[in-house]
Amino acid sequence: MKKAIRTLLATSILAASLPVAAETKVGFIYVGPKTDYGYNYAQDQGRLYLEEHLDDVETVYFENIPENADVQRVMERMVRSGVEVVFPTSYGYLDHALKVAEKYPEVHFAHSGGLKTSDNLMTYFAEIDQAMYLSGVAAGLTTETNQLGFIAAHPIPQVLRNINAFTRGARSVNPDVTTSVIWTSSWSDPTKEAEAAEALISDGADVLTGHVDSPINYVQVAERRGVYSVGYHADASQFAPEGWLVGAVWNWGPMMVDIVNSAQDGTWKSEHLRGDLLTGAARLSDFGSAVSEEDQQTVLDRQQAIMDEEFRVWAGPVVAQDGTVLVAEGDVMTLEETEKMDFLVEGVEGRLK
Repeated sequence: MKKAIRTLLATSILAASLPVAAETKVGFIYVGPKTDYGYNYAQDQGRLYLEEHLDDVETVYFENIPENADVQRVMERMVRSGVEVVFPTSYGYLDHALKVAEKYPEVHFAHSGGLKTSDNLMTYFAEIDQAMYLSGVAAGLTTETNQLGFIAAHPIPQVLRNINAFTRGARSVNPDVTTSVIWTSSWSDPTKEAEAAEALISDGADVLTGHVDSPINYVQVAERRGVYSVGYHADASQFAPEGWLVGAVWNWGPMMVDIVNSAQDGTWKSEHLRGDLLTGAARLSDFGSAVSEEDQQTVLDRQQAIMDEEFRVWAGPVVAQDGTVLVAEGDVMTLEETEKMDFLVEGVEGRLK
């Protein structure tokens, strides 16, 4: 009996003396509220997925941080508090993140989008324009006026890709379709977004979509006015039960797990990590009842062709608004070319600002 007690005591002492695995602290920074049911919501869903799937991770986050020097101060605060992996999630954070990354070479930074890296800063993104193209197919098959409306924040490459992909998708099944664009000059301005939605509908658009942080405003206006809507960032179908067609949505969780794992096990790379429909980082939401089964199948067949690499969204011909052929038939735009996009395609009505 005494021997058994001594054995248990020795085992307890040994267990107590073993080092406890330290948690990796991971920080997230959002340009808007994580409750916007849009861009920031989708990023935060990735954070929650990370917490759920990695037991040795603790996360912190800051919301409503503007794309200026304020974000550098937030990143500095995170690093001083022990954050080892930082996710600056908004387009305008990149240059600020590069400055902070240079000061703290032992910390890993994963920025959402962009084409700049450093030894300890990588970028992650997904080709969600594939899903926007497919959403355009649904819109082109559904519209009765052949006029689509697009509410856009800023004319950066990521936004232009979505406007152009959406329009190319719609015109692939309905060559008479045009897309009218209204710029809000803000990632989040509910008043401007609602006004833009009202104006587009009054001008004849019967399908609305957009690239602002939250789809809720234009989706609700579309529903109230009795027209269709296509969502972006997250599934907002609950806000438009009658007019919802489909949405292009993010699925950041698995990619974020891979990034944090790479920081933990030493396999981190200074790279541009990109997901797509095939990896599941971008996907379509469920269809709404406004899309017929036949039209749903048309969209799904095109989706399968993209995933099988039998069809590419940016395969030529790609034609600009003025009729200039930018990509010849048989050629395909590269990742760098799409991520530097600075034009609007044929069928888009509106100008770059």
